[in-house]
Amino acid sequence: MRFLKRVLVVVIMMIFLAPAAGRAQSSGDALLLTIDGPLTPAMAEYLERGLERAEQDEAELVLLTLNTPGGSVDVMNRMVQAVRASTVPVVVYITPRGAAAGSAGTVLTLAGHAAAMTPETVIGAASPVGSQGEDLGETMEAKTVEILKATVRSLAARRGETAVQLAEETIESARAVSAEEAIAAGMVDFIADNPADLLRQVDGFSVVLPQGERRLQTSGLNLIPLSQSWIERILQVLTNPNVTFLLLTIGVQALLIELSHPGGWLAGFVGVVSLSLGAYGLGILPVNWFGLVFLLTAFVLFFLEIKAPTHGALTIAGLGAFIMGSLVLFNSPGTPWFQRVSIPLVLGTGLATAAMFMTIVAFAIRAQLRPVSMGIEVLTGRRGLVVSTLNPSGAVQMAGELWSADAVDGSGPILEGERVEIVGSEGLRLLVRPISEGE
Repeated sequence: MRFLKRVLVVVIMMIFLAPAAGRAQSSGDALLLTIDGPLTPAMAEYLERGLERAEQDEAELVLLTLNTPGGSVDVMNRMVQAVRASTVPVVVYITPRGAAAGSAGTVLTLAGHAAAMTPETVIGAASPVGSQGEDLGETMEAKTVEILKATVRSLAARRGETAVQLAEETIESARAVSAEEAIAAGMVDFIADNPADLLRQVDGFSVVLPQGERRLQTSGLNLIPLSQSWIERILQVLTNPNVTFLLLTIGVQALLIELSHPGGWLAGFVGVVSLSLGAYGLGILPVNWFGLVFLLTAFVLFFLEIKAPTHGALTIAGLGAFIMGSLVLFNSPGTPWFQRVSIPLVLGTGLATAAMFMTIVAFAIRAQLRPVSMGIEVLTGRRGLVVSTLNPSGAVQMAGELWSADAVDGSGPILEGERVEIVGSEGLRLLVRPISEGE
């Protein structure tokens, strides 16, 4: 009886402990997040979703691979706050070789519970960037720099005085350092050739989470990659300045086509959709809104060239306004290099747009110069047959049509069946004269 009781207890314990064992096994995974490109709201959404997924799956670790030129202070703060609030350890890993964690990427790296770099990578140059690329001014720039310095001091405090000093220099003097220099100063914790090497090195490393200190157990972890959703990918593409520029150009051109040839829905639909998508990019990118004045002026000039051809004068003026407006909008001083539009793209698009409008104008001019091929004006000099006696009015058959006609003064009655020549017109009536036998 006692033996049966022990067996029953063992069975019950196995039943209740089996789910716990399953959870422990499922926690033997590390979630792999990848940020490659500027830090944008779409990237922030991706990071927040990944951290939430890691907490739900009870992952042992989040490995965040990073290669970024930076981003705005607002987006950076959002991502830093998400990492620091994570209950799952986050290891930020600058990779692959040749990658960099510049500007806001430097602060995001320091925010990780552990930080690592691949050989031949760079970190630093974290001078502040305004959210709209504007000139911050001395006072505002000084405030922003001091806030960022205080932020990195708090993030790098556990790494030692040398690391704190180097972190401040990346903001104050835009200093950048290599992986070897960063680890020598204690700014990062590891140099690893690949993710597997990094997981091997961080095994047993202690990190501080919101709930307290925790020793990492990364031996044998499986890396589970988490890709961006299709919405996050689309939003990331829309923040590319070249894509935004093309969407605005296509949108305005499509609307001009719709206005010049109303009644079709396709051009108007394409224009509205393109402008809507371009507006999202403008809301994210650091742009100088004054450039829109030049762009709108350019398209107005193109439109006027179609309505009142000036043999290219308005098109040339519009081309100049288009190029100037595009560069002012996207490439104003203070705009980070990775958020600037390609100058060859601007020049090529401007020339293509001007060529398109010049082609339209050329067809319009050719149509105006082409001789009239139909209507009462083209009948003068042609011959017809009288089907109703002209005395002096009657009817004439001409080119398969019946026309009301009057005999010219002095022609007398022209009988039915006689041939006549049209010599002119009065309103919608033809003026005709009889044709003699010798003609």
